[in-house]
Amino acid sequence: MKPWEHRLFNGLNIVVAITGFAYFYMKYALSSDDPFAVINHPWQSSALSLHVVFAPLVILLFGIVLRSHIIKKLISNNRPNRRTGWISLMTFSTMSLSGYLLQVATSVAWLKVLVVLHVGTSIVFLIGYGAHLVIGWRLGWSTDAEVTGGVRLSDTVG
Repeated sequence: MKPWEHRLFNGLNIVVAITGFAYFYMKYALSSDDPFAVINHPWQSSALSLHVVFAPLVILLFGIVLRSHIIKKLISNNRPNRRTGWISLMTFSTMSLSGYLLQVATSVAWLKVLVVLHVGTSIVFLIGYGAHLVIGWRLGWSTDAEVTGGVRLSDTVG
């Protein structure tokens, strides 16, 4: 996995997570004083727009990461960090599908189910992917230290 893929994927995930949380908070936690208000906060539609614009970019980057990282890890015999990788893979797929279906569903009952599914899998994805990054960083740190006698290879370059 190339550094730009890693940085861009993580950065876009942060943007989508923040805009998703902001939209969720504005829509479900806030209430307007105006009984005829369609939105609860002036930035609610902007948060949703940003979320919907950046989410497809995350899916595009996911496809690139799938090719450069995920498939290679799935076919290798190297097992570290596989559990959080699987959790991230499965929840990302469900989160993406439910997010897409939220845009096209018209039934109120289906919308409620899809919101719960999307929010639930998003939370599990964020926790699982965060754990995946931390474990991967710690594995990389310990591997570098073993190979170089306590000095990280990235600390010696540049």
